[in-house]
Amino acid sequence: MKGGERKLVERLKRIVEVLVRHEGENPVVLDMSSTPIPTDYFVIVTANSSPHMKALREAVLEELDRLNQPVIFYDKDLEHDWLLIDAGDIVIHIFSEYGREFYDLESLWLMAERLNLIEV
Repeated sequence: MKGGERKLVERLKRIVEVLVRHEGENPVVLDMSSTPIPTDYFVIVTANSSPHMKALREAVLEELDRLNQPVIFYDKDLEHDWLLIDAGDIVIHIFSEYGREFYDLESLWLMAERLNLIEV
C-alpha cells in the first residue's frame, strides 16, 4: 500500500469510527475505484431521526476538519431522507431508514467491493 493510499484508508477508518461512536446504524464502505464515479470510497450509514442525521453530519464535518480534509460539498438541508458530504476521495451518505431503503445505493453499486470495516 502506497503512502497516499495508506493515509486515505486511515481517514476512512476515522470517519467510520466517528459514525459508529455517534450510533450511526449499519455503516457500509464501498470501494468505488473500479466504477465510473470520480471518488474512491462511499461510506453509507443510517440515522434514526432527522436530529440524528444532523448530529452524524456535524460529527463527520468536525472529524474532516481535524484531518485537514477539504469538504467540497455538504447538504445543509434536513428536509430530506439523504444527506451527502463530499470530501473528494470519500463521499459520505447519511440516510434515514426510508431513504436508505428507497435509494438502495448498495444494490445500485453491486460491482463495487464492499469493505470489511475491521480490515479497512
